[in-house]
Amino acid sequence: MFWRLFLTYLSLVVAAVGLVGLVIVQRAGGTDLVISLARDVITAGAVIIALSSIPAYFFAVRFTRPLDQLTDGARRLAEGDFGFTIQVDGSREFYELAHTFNIMSQRLAATFNQLGRDREQLRTILSGMVEGVVAVDNEQRVLFANDRAAELLEFQSDQAVGRKLWEVTRQRAVQVLVEKTLAESGPYREELDWKGPMAKSLAIYVSRLPGPESPGAVMVLHDITEIRRLERLRQDFVANVSHELKTPLANIKSSVEVLLDGAVEDPASRGTFLAEIEDQSNRLETLIQDLLMLARIESGDTGLELERIPVEEAVHECLDRHRTRAEAKRLTLSGVALAGCPPDLAVYVDGEGLAQILDNLVDNAIKYTPAGGRITVRWDCTEEQVCIEVEDTGIGIPERDLPRVFERFYRVDKARSREMGGTGLGLAIVKHLVQAMKGTVKVQSELGKGTIFRVCLPRVPAGAAKR
Repeated sequence: MFWRLFLTYLSLVVAAVGLVGLVIVQRAGGTDLVISLARDVITAGAVIIALSSIPAYFFAVRFTRPLDQLTDGARRLAEGDFGFTIQVDGSREFYELAHTFNIMSQRLAATFNQLGRDREQLRTILSGMVEGVVAVDNEQRVLFANDRAAELLEFQSDQAVGRKLWEVTRQRAVQVLVEKTLAESGPYREELDWKGPMAKSLAIYVSRLPGPESPGAVMVLHDITEIRRLERLRQDFVANVSHELKTPLANIKSSVEVLLDGAVEDPASRGTFLAEIEDQSNRLETLIQDLLMLARIESGDTGLELERIPVEEAVHECLDRHRTRAEAKRLTLSGVALAGCPPDLAVYVDGEGLAQILDNLVDNAIKYTPAGGRITVRWDCTEEQVCIEVEDTGIGIPERDLPRVFERFYRVDKARSREMGGTGLGLAIVKHLVQAMKGTVKVQSELGKGTIFRVCLPRVPAGAAKR
């Protein structure tokens, strides 16, 4: 641009000088005079051209500099330098053009900054979701995958973008679902049982990205493993409750039928069947009370009133309640405070709740300890809590069953437990009561040698006033 303007200006000067010289030469008379005038015209023209080069140069610079500045600004804008401001030297027209360009640059900068913030906000939201999100293009290349999707589909999120979906996950069911979505119009939902070291259940939703020609699809994954586990627990619970209710009701019904058939007239038989009806009725009442208690605890409506309860007094009251049964089986019951525990040691708990915890643990120990065995309740303390252990020399619990002993209706030996009259809810109630009183419960056992249940509860600080 500069050299074109410069040469144009000089060309105009040369043309003007040449035209003037030609007119002068034509008006002159005589050959010598013409030659002399031509020589003078050429000399004057050369001088004029030399002198006019300087203003031509500055004229071209002044005209092209604003254009160069605008060109440089456009180039920087194209390279992503949004918000760049152009300062131009020139006429009002150039200033207005630069001002318009600067407004456009600022608006582009604001727009792209907002887009950047929106994109980061969206990434943050997607990364914080409990659901996994994967976006793929129409060739199944991964466009985006959050950390949760990487966890559920077991791949590295920072290495997934740009790769084909089949390279990222080897689960054929996922690939087929995405292919079906890309080939057809509607969204799809399926549940997948994930096979592998960590078995899980996934609900997968896939829908096409919007647009006349879909650029791909988005897949949302939800881990429903816990939901399925709870459904199985609910089904097992209903089945167990039905069975536990059916057994005593069947015994009661059969005893009543025998009595109606004539056994009521036989004093010897009548007593046996009436005793059976009473026993099964008590069993039903215990089961219903345990179910109601468990329901209240799990709903949070425990009705617990926390207060100061002396540990030694609570333990010996529990042992006195069970001593008759223990002596009938020739079992030794004892309560022992370990060294370092003060005589006025107390816990901050609900009195009835603590009694029920101890009753359930001691009752289980009596049931599963053979005649001649020993049951010991001992306690120790730290500055913050009191731990009470119930140890027996009974049949013990297999190691594989230890993680499940606190589940509702779980029995290690189902036939023997029902024969002894257990509801299968005692340890579940113990666990929930202990947790409601901000404590912990653990179990350790060795098959054929005995079991130890250890319950730790908040301690009343030493010196606290008695209430």
